[in-house]
Amino acid sequence: MAPTAAPQPHSAAPRARRAATALAAVATAAVLAGAAAPAAYADGPAAPSPQKLPKGLYGSADPQYDGVWRQSLALLAQHTVGVRPAASAVDWLAGQQCADGAFTAFRADPGKACDAGTMRDTNQTAAAVQALTALGGHGEAVQKAVGWLKSVQHTDGGWSSMPGAEGGADSDANSTAVVIGALAATGAKPESVTAKGGKSPYDALLGFQLGCDAKEAERGAFTFQLKNAAPNADATAAAITAALGKGFVVAPAGKAADQPVKALDCAKGGVSGSGADARAAVADGGAGWLVGQLGAGGQHLKSAMPGAEQQPDVGNTADAVVALAAGGHGAAAQQPLAWLEKNAAGWAKQHGPAAYAQLILAAHATGTDPRSFGGTDLVAALNATGPAPAGNSAASPAADDDTKDAKDSDGGGIGMWWVIGVGLAIGAGVGFLISGRNKNKTGL
Repeated sequence: MAPTAAPQPHSAAPRARRAATALAAVATAAVLAGAAAPAAYADGPAAPSPQKLPKGLYGSADPQYDGVWRQSLALLAQHTVGVRPAASAVDWLAGQQCADGAFTAFRADPGKACDAGTMRDTNQTAAAVQALTALGGHGEAVQKAVGWLKSVQHTDGGWSSMPGAEGGADSDANSTAVVIGALAATGAKPESVTAKGGKSPYDALLGFQLGCDAKEAERGAFTFQLKNAAPNADATAAAITAALGKGFVVAPAGKAADQPVKALDCAKGGVSGSGADARAAVADGGAGWLVGQLGAGGQHLKSAMPGAEQQPDVGNTADAVVALAAGGHGAAAQQPLAWLEKNAAGWAKQHGPAAYAQLILAAHATGTDPRSFGGTDLVAALNATGPAPAGNSAASPAADDDTKDAKDSDGGGIGMWWVIGVGLAIGAGVGFLISGRNKNKTGL
């Protein structure tokens, strides 16, 4: 499913989408401490778990960086496939909210009020909004969270992951996308949420696309931030979905709704404005670039941390599947989906709830059964990483051993190597991870 401090996820670790949120300051500190980042696909050891995890929390890894993110994705994925989450799990998420409506990654003591030093996070807040809205019964909490998000909107119409934090002043595509998804989930029209000066979230989002003045191979891609702009697969997947007014959950369109993937149309001068037609054209252009990044056979995205060889990027590939499905590009989504079915189970088992959620949401968006995903019951595996669900309208036994050790897996969707990678990426000026939305997307 990354930062200046962000999830969804979304390149090395699961964010589904946008993968998991990590603080840039923490990542940089880890780098300065001299730790090394292993390869993305191999995945390094997770951050140490706290001595006692809170009741109701999904995953066994330290929730300091992605607690709200992974919990939100887990609950949202369960709800999407007809599982009624445990009350303790929902209560834990709702209890993480600050009085002003914001969420941070993790509050060890929810009884202690948030203060000026509490690092509020737009990604975690927007993820919680999507989950609590879907679950229902939390109207006041959702309203307060949306109010807080509106209060920290930038004048360009977008958002950064951590408003007011050092390095978080500039809007980024991933944070803007996840907030658009939250607004859409509540029934609001994102285009009507304007900042001082009249700019909307879509004005900011579409501005991150590399247009017809970019190198031909980069046209259609989105960059994480405008400074040091470079194509970013995670930002592109997130932006495609958001440009179409969708959040983490994309309803399957069916095989009849298959649309061909198009490159950004520069023969007509590219895209202008931010209306519905412009957003659709931008999404198509992003999908065209994204498909070109899937490699031979259109199977998976690749990523590499600085100093490491390229590796398959499982989390961002899952996000790409969701993005392509959102745009009605069913045929283009099938090959990366098939690759995930063959190769993603071990990755999800290692990273836990956020990873399982990403795959469930990718399966859902394409009309695929998440209970029989390449021989793995993703739903049972996700359920096993936290408190037993309160109800399940379509439970099925685990198809293999992937659920047996799920309680003991990383569970956080964000390993220390990922945090280090974020710091390296930020230091190199290449932008988001992220995502992850692990990331993913945590976010992954």
